[in-house]
Amino acid sequence: MDQHTPATHLPAWDRVLVVVAHPDDESFGLGAVIDKFTSGQSEVHVLTLTHGEASTLGGEIDDLAAERRQELLRASEILNISSVELRDWPDGGLEHADEHSVVEDIKRAIAKHQPDGLLVFERQGVNRHPDHAAATARALSAVAGTTIPVLAWTVTKEVARQLNAEIGSIMHGDLPEDIDFTITVSREKQLRAINAHVSQVVPGGLLFRRLELLGDNESLRWLQAPA
Repeated sequence: MDQHTPATHLPAWDRVLVVVAHPDDESFGLGAVIDKFTSGQSEVHVLTLTHGEASTLGGEIDDLAAERRQELLRASEILNISSVELRDWPDGGLEHADEHSVVEDIKRAIAKHQPDGLLVFERQGVNRHPDHAAATARALSAVAGTTIPVLAWTVTKEVARQLNAEIGSIMHGDLPEDIDFTITVSREKQLRAINAHVSQVVPGGLLFRRLELLGDNESLRWLQAPA
């Protein structure tokens, strides 16, 4: 049996549509991958399905949704994202929002940007957040029956295991044979974009330990492979 060898280069997409649940997902999770795409001259558009208003962080801010929108815009400039759209589906309740309407929102973004592919979190949401998983599920529904590929950010099972043991998180990780891409990334812009989300950054903790364990590598897998 041939040994599985992940690709080391991202797909050559001219236009990428990122579909995520919250402002900061594009930076905390996907920042280095987005930077890799934009550094290769890809046009990246971000659709964020909630304003992140239910976060337990930034509780002292009068209008957290508005603040998080501004943070997202600042982070997007750092990552050279071409456009950002925020929808008003309920933060913390995306999985219970009207599925058809959420899918139609994503379909409209697809029609507008005509992406070569979608970039999302893996099916479990990586950290198993229900909103993350719901955003990916709705994105997959939006491209069902089409040839639009869907690429998902993930982490290895070993990284997930170590984070869960050290921090008590519930991260989901993929086996090596299920990972389709292992790419080398720069963290410089991602870290700057992370720090643009001032209301949500907690020094140390899960995010920064994850980045430490990942080093300059990111893992991705196909959820809908190219035809």
